[in-house]
Amino acid sequence: MKDLILLGGSLAAILMLAAAAWALRLGGGRIAGEAEAIVEAEAILSGFEGARAIVASDGQAAIVHGRDGSVALLKVHGARVAGRRLSHPEARPTPEGLRVASGEARFGSVLLRGLGPDALA
Repeated sequence: MKDLILLGGSLAAILMLAAAAWALRLGGGRIAGEAEAIVEAEAILSGFEGARAIVASDGQAAIVHGRDGSVALLKVHGARVAGRRLSHPEARPTPEGLRVASGEARFGSVLLRGLGPDALA
């Protein structure tokens, strides 16, 4: 009986922590749209001026085209957005979308769900 009370208390505590994380919007971040992608790219990359953006269908990644012809690659990393400037974007289409190589091992490649090769044009 004591074990059941301990188990019940543990489950209740876990559910309360999950509810608190949800209420504080911890984790589960996403890029809401083109305007947010441009703002994030300009904030992350020094001197970058975004002109237009294409956001993946799941909101987890985006391509932002700069006014000077440069390209920024964004991805959601936890509750935040990380980004890299790409000098020569390399992408390959997959059944899920477009996979873009960042050229950095730590950043990795990024899957832009629902997008085709024309996203880099």
